[in-house]
Amino acid sequence: MKSGFTAIIGRPNVGKSTLMNRLIGQKIAITSPKPQTTRERIQTVYTDERGQIIFLDTPGIHKAKNKLGEYMDKVAEKTFADADVIMWIVEPVTFIGAGEERIAELLRKLNPRELRCRKPVVLVINKVDKLASKEDILSVIKAYKEKYDFDEIIPVSAKDGTNVDTVTDTLYKLLPEGPMYYDEETVTTIPMLEIAAELIREQALRLLKDEIPHGIAVMTDKFKEREDGLFDIEATIVCERDSHKGIIIGKGGTMLKKIGTNARHSIEDMLSARVNLRLFVKVRRDWRDSELYMRSYGYDSKKL
Repeated sequence: MKSGFTAIIGRPNVGKSTLMNRLIGQKIAITSPKPQTTRERIQTVYTDERGQIIFLDTPGIHKAKNKLGEYMDKVAEKTFADADVIMWIVEPVTFIGAGEERIAELLRKLNPRELRCRKPVVLVINKVDKLASKEDILSVIKAYKEKYDFDEIIPVSAKDGTNVDTVTDTLYKLLPEGPMYYDEETVTTIPMLEIAAELIREQALRLLKDEIPHGIAVMTDKFKEREDGLFDIEATIVCERDSHKGIIIGKGGTMLKKIGTNARHSIEDMLSARVNLRLFVKVRRDWRDSELYMRSYGYDSKKL
């Protein structure tokens, strides 16, 4: 049996969560077109007759602007240390910006080729469906080969599934032999109430104005199943400004209702059950720079 941990790293918005969801065949990580969608390490499990791959999806590596940003970078770097294989996700462009340069530098520093216990690194070039021709990928591969000595380079499209099976085959080739860490029915180790909170945050990310989503957190206050199988869920959306609260609620509560309706459908799909969802909104000024508030919302650097 092959088994082990694969860290998924990359800058924000390159499709890390979309690819992970595609690889395991189920939506666990939330996605949106906005950067910094993923804040925590999200652990999912893929099992077949060859063994078990535990995927560790990380926040996008970026220049931190507050304590929450610093926390997200620590999560990404800690995940790197815990992994057996590193999977770096990039977009199919030849220009290598500051974010990719920083990741390449981190790899060279923490995982040099001469290191005896060096971790294999796979470069996954995502979104190849956007390329005008297949030949364009060659220049992208050349640009990244100059930055790091990869074990494998795989062009994929997480959106349509192109070459996703090749990613799985490659990871099994590079992972060590070992036991099954989880039973074969396990898809994620994240508690359902935390996934519910993330699905609510996903809808807020998709529906709200650009400046607001980065300053929100979602806490699940109640998660209870009735005897008839219906789930009662209550959650609080935390924001940083009174003006943001007004926008989240919307005129006559229309925006909050829309967020709730969309989130309820996503949660029902996850649970395969009916859901009664109630949302509340609370203001906590500048909570992203408060370690106390961050810990209370689940972003605790001491647990890393």
